[in-house]
Amino acid sequence: MDKSLDEVIAARKTQRRRRPSAKAQLLGNITGPATRVAAANAAATKVAAPTTSAQPADKIIVSNLPSDVNEVQIKELFHSTIGPLREVTLHYDSTGRSKGVAAVHFQRKGDGTKAYQQYNNRLIDGS
Repeated sequence: MDKSLDEVIAARKTQRRRRPSAKAQLLGNITGPATRVAAANAAATKVAAPTTSAQPADKIIVSNLPSDVNEVQIKELFHSTIGPLREVTLHYDSTGRSKGVAAVHFQRKGDGTKAYQQYNNRLIDGS
């Protein structure tokens, strides 16, 4: 070889280009912290909630439930106000206490969208 190790390493550094990360590809070329914050805020505003008319949903996730709410109460509420249910799953922690999150599967497409529109950000039981 006619080059020293230092010359080979220096030549490889200039030849090799790193592929931008997925975040950099999404946000563009980011140089400083202020630019990063502005770009992150711009990206956050670009991401909108999915349009409810695009695809009818048959599943919703209900959160912020009180720990004393059970699956039967959730079934009664959504069956009586929205429509027939396929399954209701209430999530529990390792000690058996409710995490306050439930997945509700409806039998008909569109009932999830209807439930979302009716109950999103609403207080269901005032007590």
